[in-house]
Amino acid sequence: MGSSEESKYDIPYLRSLSRIYPNIASTATEIINLQSILSLPKGTEHFLSDIHGESEQFDHVLKNGSGSVRRKIDEEFGDILSPSEKRDLASLIYYSEEKLRLVQKSGINMDEWYSVMLNRLIRVCKSAASKYTRSKVRKALPADFAYVIEELITGRRDVANQDDYYNEIIRTVIEIGKAPDLINALCKCICRFVIDHLHIVGDIFDRGPGPHICMETLMDYHSVDIQWGNHDVLWMGAAAGQEACMATVLRISAKYGNLDILEEGYGINMIPLVQFALATYGDDPCDAFKLTYQEDTYDVKNAEFDRKMHKAIAIIQFKLEGQLIKRHPEFGMEDRLLLDKIDFEKKTVTVEGKQYPMRDMNLPTVDPKDPYRLSPEEEELVEHLKTGFIKCEKLQRHTQFLLRKGSLYKVYNGNLLFHGCVPLNEDGTLKEVSVYGERYKGRQLYDKIERQLRRGYYAVDEEEKEKGQAMYWWTWINGDSPVFGKGKMTTFERYFIEDKVTHKEPKNPYYKHYENPEIIDMILKEFGLEGPDSKIINGHIPVEAKKGQSPVKCGGKLIVIDGGFSKAYQPKTGIAGYTLIYNSYGFLLAAHEPFVSIEKAVKEGLDIHSDTILRENVSHRMRVADTDNGKNIKEEIQELKALLSAYRSGKIVEK
Repeated sequence: MGSSEESKYDIPYLRSLSRIYPNIASTATEIINLQSILSLPKGTEHFLSDIHGESEQFDHVLKNGSGSVRRKIDEEFGDILSPSEKRDLASLIYYSEEKLRLVQKSGINMDEWYSVMLNRLIRVCKSAASKYTRSKVRKALPADFAYVIEELITGRRDVANQDDYYNEIIRTVIEIGKAPDLINALCKCICRFVIDHLHIVGDIFDRGPGPHICMETLMDYHSVDIQWGNHDVLWMGAAAGQEACMATVLRISAKYGNLDILEEGYGINMIPLVQFALATYGDDPCDAFKLTYQEDTYDVKNAEFDRKMHKAIAIIQFKLEGQLIKRHPEFGMEDRLLLDKIDFEKKTVTVEGKQYPMRDMNLPTVDPKDPYRLSPEEEELVEHLKTGFIKCEKLQRHTQFLLRKGSLYKVYNGNLLFHGCVPLNEDGTLKEVSVYGERYKGRQLYDKIERQLRRGYYAVDEEEKEKGQAMYWWTWINGDSPVFGKGKMTTFERYFIEDKVTHKEPKNPYYKHYENPEIIDMILKEFGLEGPDSKIINGHIPVEAKKGQSPVKCGGKLIVIDGGFSKAYQPKTGIAGYTLIYNSYGFLLAAHEPFVSIEKAVKEGLDIHSDTILRENVSHRMRVADTDNGKNIKEEIQELKALLSAYRSGKIVEK
């Protein structure tokens, strides 16, 4: 090794590096450490999409790693354990505290049970941790039991002295009453080790009752990235203070009977909305504003109030959207201006040149002469709600996390991840889209939109901030938005027009072309990916499995992983979500049945039944060296070799 390594890096840079590695010994040790890491198996990646607030199912899928924990149990115990014993062990790992309480009430000999379960958990934990360096494992261990767990999962039971030492640790833990705590710690470690990195491919929010709970879970997760979905962008816009986004968030929450998310989950006062709705629509049955709710969790006694709030905020939403469309003619969304197309005498509305009867004409706050103007009461309500969103500490914390960990797309280990679609023309070419007077397509379009969204939250200049905030709404609803992927959103028509012809939302041509290998290769190349192993991992459009639709497109080059996490979609999809695992051996795609309950999982050992519908093995087991992180490590090694050379040549003096 000589000057060729040094010549790539200037001496000031190497001197800066020498502050971290101050001598030959520390530099050489780190080179050895990094070089050895490259030979470890690639960490397991877990892909989830379209969670839509289903926090219990989301939490369970995270805990079981889409079957990764069960596979680890099968690998470790084979036929040694019966299927029921494996189920019990799996449910203990997922819900250790609940399972412990149940077993402690059963009257069995707890010391024997602790001993058996601790030995089984240690085997699974040791296996799950085997693909990581000892340093990485140590950092992941809970502080209270770091020493004990490290000794137990690194000990050699095949050596007599080690076996005695190992058994004595377990015996002592049981004797001093710490077995439950150690079991809890081991179970958390197993769930941590089976998945190295989590990808959320969009749509954490809306429809289900617990998006705020999902966000808290993600903020505690050890390694995660998020590709924003249209519903995430909507909530981010609301948090930034964009009024049309805020009204839409409220409308969707009301529609799905989930206003508790805002009041109890985020502490935003809904009483002014209740008061306004009752005062304005008190005698109105609001039949056009029926709710879609989960019967097992929704109190139907609230339905009448929620319908009135649903209608009240929907009318406000249409007004605020109209104001925004007029303020930004460059959005090209004049076809969405429909309040001014209502004929109050004929009780009709004109859509695309054709008149349709209105299902509901009780619109006391809509002035036919100025239909997009908020009434004084509506203005006061909007201002109150806006203050609640902007000043909600938890919502702001969640939004800032989405901005830190999220983006519109991600290129990771040879795969392209995004929610929605890459906008295409009818002929399959990349569509040029106008964003504030300039035209963009492909990757440049994504980058431009993302910059605007970040400005909408962080910009100091008021004009720039307003444009960025308006972009949140544009990204949620515009026909050219990559995360929406449809020609238009027909919310008004679905409420007020019976004729379903007006309800259609034509999909972007992307969805006609995503079985074409040439077009998929073109998209991958646009984002810097080439070769037979690169894939698109895609969320957003539910796959209707019961109609025979497959999530695997274009011979496996594109995988759609929205299969209906949301209970509202499950009657349509026939399943409860697709999730994807990418480990050192290849890809595993699973279709899940609905999650029943934590109680069933604990008492009966019920897991989410998953059918593996794609098993795609790689030609050789992937190592860290084959990953993006591996490329970074190789670059670090070259830098350290240059530093080592500089020490040895005397250009830099050891400290």
